[in-house]
Order: sequence, then structure tokens, then C-alpha cells
Amino acid sequence: MKKTLLVLVNIILFITACATQTAIPANTSVPLTETATATNTFIPTSVLTATLVPPLPTATPIPHPMSILAMRAGNYPGSEITIVKELNKGSNYRRYYAYYLSEGLKIYALLTIPEGDTPEGGWPAIVFNHGYIPPNVYRTTERYIAYVDEIAKAGYVVFRIDYRGHDASEGEATGAYGSPGYQIDVLNAVASIKQLPEVNPDKIGMWGHSMGGYLTLRVMVISNDIKVGVIWAGVVASYTDLLYNWRRTGSFTPSPSSRGVGWRIAWIEEFGTPEDNPVFWDSVSATSYLADLSGPLELHHGTEDEDVPLEFSIRLAEQARNAGQIADLYTYEGDNHNISKNFSTAMQRTIAFFDLVLK
Repeated sequence: MKKTLLVLVNIILFITACATQTAIPANTSVPLTETATATNTFIPTSVLTATLVPPLPTATPIPHPMSILAMRAGNYPGSEITIVKELNKGSNYRRYYAYYLSEGLKIYALLTIPEGDTPEGGWPAIVFNHGYIPPNVYRTTERYIAYVDEIAKAGYVVFRIDYRGHDASEGEATGAYGSPGYQIDVLNAVASIKQLPEVNPDKIGMWGHSMGGYLTLRVMVISNDIKVGVIWAGVVASYTDLLYNWRRTGSFTPSPSSRGVGWRIAWIEEFGTPEDNPVFWDSVSATSYLADLSGPLELHHGTEDEDVPLEFSIRLAEQARNAGQIADLYTYEGDNHNISKNFSTAMQRTIAFFDLVLK
């Protein structure tokens, strides 16, 4: 009888204890330190899950390979420059056929080195970006000879690179505007010329013509290594202008070996128009990052250029100045895409600008 009464008492006590439990609503947060010491407190599973398991991170969109931010995140180590052979000398400089490595590809180049005593710290150097020439007809020793000669005579190491797929350079020529290959070659050229013992790595400038001007402007918002840039008749507009405001009336003919002409249709199909998706089109345009220019700019453009609109250079000068940068612009009345009628004047101004910053 006593045992039966004892069992009944224990049952009553258990029921009473359960009745006094406090249920915590699912939207109530309970610190773990308090739940560890609380008595008779019931915590729903939903509260524990919310407390102990952090929310999943939001996925970060991967930048397009041609975007400025993606290019900044890349690695461009360059390589030691290998001399293949010495060419005929210039008036006061030596000329070499050489190559360096870009993504494992041999990229050939014309290299000039001034004669005479090397200045303290090394010679200033100019990475030279040529304009569009059909890659299957391009030859290293046949193009831009007068341009290189003038800069080399002024006491500069000149490194005029061939880009992948041009002449003997390895790789495929896929064009500059829809593929990062040429841009990567230029960035690796900068890293390579900095390793040349005769060069002062802190005094690197860049010259670009037409398509080479496009590459020059982009390098100057991607890397801090270029201290000054000079661009002749450059394709230096935003991608929106390249889409809608670039009408060639001159002798430009795309080469079958350059497949970059298809980027317009492909990008619009994938990302929409600039009106639909301005974020994407701004992300690939160097003009969106002019506040980050690595040095002053000097622009040259003929008023009768039939290949690249004069307005591209005018607009870039205005945008760069509005961003607090130095951007001098010279226009040449009645002159063409190569500024051939005023070549000497434009080259004198080019060298004086380089001298002002690099010497």
C-alpha cells in the first residue's frame, strides 16, 4: 500500500513539473549562456537552428574576363627577355629581335637599347603598342619603323611587341576588343621590360596607336606601372560608343585570322544592350575608371581620320580632366589616321611629354 502511494506521489510531481514548463516562441532569441543554466526551460528546435547555424552567404557574381576589375585581379609576371638576334643598328641605339613569355606563349618583339653610358638607375623605357594590322600580314621589322626610331634616338629603350598570333608570336589572334589576350600580352610586356637590367623599372611609359591606344588606356587603369601614356588616334571610347558611334569609312578590313569582330552580337545576346545592362558595359570600359589613371595622358588626333572618330579623343580628354587627371589633346587639321602630314610635330610633342615625366 505504501509503495502504491509513493508511485502515485511521484506521478503527480512529474505532471506538475511538466505543467510549469514555459514554451518559448520560435521567434524569440535565447542566448546560449542562459539556456545552459536555465531550469525547466523548453527551447524549440527552430530557435536552436536559428541560433547555431549562420545564414548562407550570398554568392558574389564573377566579373567578366574583359572587365577592368577582372584584369586587375590577374597575374602578369612576364619573363626574362630572350634575345634571338641583333639587327642593324640605329643611329645611336642597338636593335634586337627578342621574345618574352605571356601565358606560356612566346611573344616576339622589336627591342631597342640606347648606346652610351647607362644613366643611374637605368634607361627609361617605352612599351610600344601598335595599331590594328591584319595578323596574317603583320611583320615585326616592317611596321612603325619611323615611330620607333624617333623614340629610340631620344634615349629610350623601346619594346614594340607583336601580340599573340602576329608574325612569329605564338597563340591565336582573337582581336583586342572582345578577348583579353592582347591585353595580357601588353601587361606581361611591362613586367618583362622591368626585368631588363638596362631599364629603370620606375620609369616606364607607354605609346599606343589606334587599337594600341585602346590597350594603352586600359593598362593605365589596370596597373600602376605606367607613369605616362601617349596615344595617337586611339580607340579610347566607352564600349557604348564603340557599339553605336564607331563608323569606319577608311581602309580598315578585318582579317580572317582575327575573330574578335564578333564580340558585339555575342555580348548583346548574353548581357543585353547598354540601356538594359549599364553595369556590365561600364565594367568593361576603361573610361569608367579614369580616376585611377596611373599617370598623365597626351592625345593626338587628325581631324580627317576615317578610321577612328576624332570625338573619341575629345571626349576622353574631357572625361579624364573631369576625373582630376592630366590629359593634353592635340588635333591636326586635315590630317589622317596616321597623322602623316604632321608626323614630325606630333613626334616632337610626344618625346617632350615623355621627357617631362620620365627624365
